Amino acid sequence: ITVNKAILGAVPIIEGTRISVRAIAGYYQMGMSVDEILATLSHLRPSQLLSALAYYFDHQQEIDQNLANASDVEFWKSQVFT
Repeated sequence: ITVNKAILGAVPIIEGTRISVRAIAGYYQMGMSVDEILATLSHLRPSQLLSALAYYFDHQQEIDQNLANASDVEFWKSQVFT
């Protein structure tokens, strides 16, 4: 897992991809199994997915807040109109 300011605004991503830990966490929260996520993102290796999930569990509060903000229309309006 890495952070690159040039990719996705410096959110944690799976190294060598543009897949964010936040995206993996979202799939997981929707109830998708590891196998289902791997089928959806077939270019990922199981070790990459498990690393993303481990990172998510280690930083769950931060990533859950980020997910909540990502789906909060009022939050995004406040970002645009400030």
